[in-house]
Amino acid sequence: MSDCEANRLNDCRSVLAIRSRLLLLIRRYFHDHGFLEIDTPVRIQYPAPEPHIEAIESEGQYLRSSPELHMKRLMAAGYDRIFQIGPCFRNGEFGPRHHPEYTMLEWYRTHADYKDMMDDIRVLFMRMADEILSGNPFVRDGRHIDIKGNWKQIAVAHAYEQWAGWNPVTGYDPNRFDLDMSEVIEPRLEEITTPVVLTDFPVEAAALARRKGSQPDVAERWELYIGGIELANAYSELTDHDEQEARFRACNDDRISRGKSAYEPDPEFMAAMKAGMPPSGGVALGIDRLVMLLAGADALDEVLPFRK
Repeated sequence: MSDCEANRLNDCRSVLAIRSRLLLLIRRYFHDHGFLEIDTPVRIQYPAPEPHIEAIESEGQYLRSSPELHMKRLMAAGYDRIFQIGPCFRNGEFGPRHHPEYTMLEWYRTHADYKDMMDDIRVLFMRMADEILSGNPFVRDGRHIDIKGNWKQIAVAHAYEQWAGWNPVTGYDPNRFDLDMSEVIEPRLEEITTPVVLTDFPVEAAALARRKGSQPDVAERWELYIGGIELANAYSELTDHDEQEARFRACNDDRISRGKSAYEPDPEFMAAMKAGMPPSGGVALGIDRLVMLLAGADALDEVLPFRK
């Protein structure tokens, strides 16, 4: 081991202690609330077709970008509360807040929707504030963000109309939507000193979320930001087989139009959807970004002992 690596590993000791405490807290929280911890395959044959997520190939299969499809198969088989912590992978993602390998927490529960999942994450984060930050607020770029105060909810249509000058729900443009999210919307969210929940996405930007009953062009999806950092993504899960099939077909058409390969939908997942999946809510939360925030770091490289 080089002196440089030895120094780096030693510098990560306090961060790894935060990570260890966080993982213990998460497991205790979910066990206290009646969830079953499960594991699903890391190498899979069928990635979920989504326009902007590229799977990493592995000997004729793929490394998962999420355990979502396997976890939903368990939900369809009768499991009512499950969670999982494990590695996930995305091709071509590099940067201060992006790595091709990352750790994800996902949880699902039946007879719940995206509003119920917001209640879950609020309670989980308040426990983090108490047990890891000793009741103190999160700090990001010198700004204090109080988890126990109000969480600001902003509809996607309102955010884009206010800051980008157009409504992606009534006139969806996938390229403009993604560009404005990273260059216009997220920088504005960095200025807000409360947790922000960006909610009610265009249905085209939520391939696995159900439509909102009163607004069929809107999907019941939210994303949580703290200090401008996206931490979690939640859905009221789409459970209609025919609509899911149509959504995947539209995603693959979009991928092909961008010069990318199509991903065949997982036939076992589709069969589980056809057999019947109960109304459910689900959340995916990035552990590495959360550790970065808890540790007051500016980039993932500061909280990971081995560069990826």
